[in-house]
Amino acid sequence: MPEMLAAIRPGEQDFALLLHLVGATVVFGALLASATSILLARGETRLLRLGYFSLLLVGLPGLILMRLAGQWLYNLQKWDALPDQIEQPAWLGIGFVVADWGGLLFLVSLALGGVGIYRLRHGKSATGLLTATTLISLVLIVAYVVAVWAMTGKPD
Repeated sequence: MPEMLAAIRPGEQDFALLLHLVGATVVFGALLASATSILLARGETRLLRLGYFSLLLVGLPGLILMRLAGQWLYNLQKWDALPDQIEQPAWLGIGFVVADWGGLLFLVSLALGGVGIYRLRHGKSATGLLTATTLISLVLIVAYVVAVWAMTGKPD
């Protein structure tokens, strides 16, 4: 019976959940597009710029939407009002770690990629910076896969 109760969600939470899922999907797609573009660029400036700007113009708004909608959903579901003797579920902690620390890594990736794009514009080498951006994107892709598993599987 508790499994059935967990499957029922009040209707006022649907929009917040939709925004959270759309934001997560957009940021995940931007990370995939960025990593793929930079990996396949082989020094071609257009693909390197595409990889960076997909992170900046698509991924960053998606990350902001995901995090704000996730916090809104957290408040709607009253997770912040749990009694002290009850711990939050593990899946919720995983979500917060991936969203917060992943967001910080995402911003580091944007900073490194921005410096790399600036160097490319001025005819200098930016291979190391854009490689770091790609590696961070790949780490974040794995982290988001773990977060999706945690959010859908709800491990204890």
